[in-house]
Amino acid sequence: MRFEILSRPAASVAKLTLQAGESVTCEVGAMIAMSTGFEVQTTSRNKGGGGGIIKGIKRIFAGENLFLNHFTATAPDQTLFIGPRLLGDIIHYPMHGGTLIVQGSSWLASSAGIDIDATWQGLGKALFSGESMFWVKCTGAGDLFLNSFGAIYPVDVSGGYVVDTGHIVAFEDTLQFHIGKASKSLLGSFLGGEGLVCKFSGQGRLYCQSHNPPSFGKLLGPKLKPR
Repeated sequence: MRFEILSRPAASVAKLTLQAGESVTCEVGAMIAMSTGFEVQTTSRNKGGGGGIIKGIKRIFAGENLFLNHFTATAPDQTLFIGPRLLGDIIHYPMHGGTLIVQGSSWLASSAGIDIDATWQGLGKALFSGESMFWVKCTGAGDLFLNSFGAIYPVDVSGGYVVDTGHIVAFEDTLQFHIGKASKSLLGSFLGGEGLVCKFSGQGRLYCQSHNPPSFGKLLGPKLKPR
């Protein structure tokens, strides 16, 4: 599979080119356009793998859909355009084994060698970080595509790093995080507008997004006219 990411970082779309027999699994609704030489299958299972309804339900708790769309090329050089639901960025993450933990709604697509599951992050982290209690867990080898609200930027963490809640896209499972105050004083943290933050430790790569969907929703909501 070849790929090209267009219109970065504000309104990114990914152009995927597949050869006959190659497959890619996408989030439901991610397809923008495609050539005619694709077979499309919608299931709750990973392509060529297991999981079924149980994994599908776990993905719902992580902020994804029960079903997955599998696109398989039936002819050479077939093109598929995919994009996220929110305006933002797309990045390609090459997996060579290991695990990447992805916040709900940031998984966009992956090749057949990657297993898509969900993992429990803990009730306390969910309540105080503003994220779901479950995260998407990607394991295996192949091509993984992530999307964000706003631009995505990588951080190579060695020791510690602090991220404002709501700005996490994904992180390698060699990293851990806990919720803490932005400053020494809890009152000062909230008066300064930062409140609680995610404090990462360990060594590995972290991906952050420049904008925060919950904060954007709170800003936009009062400005919308009631139906």
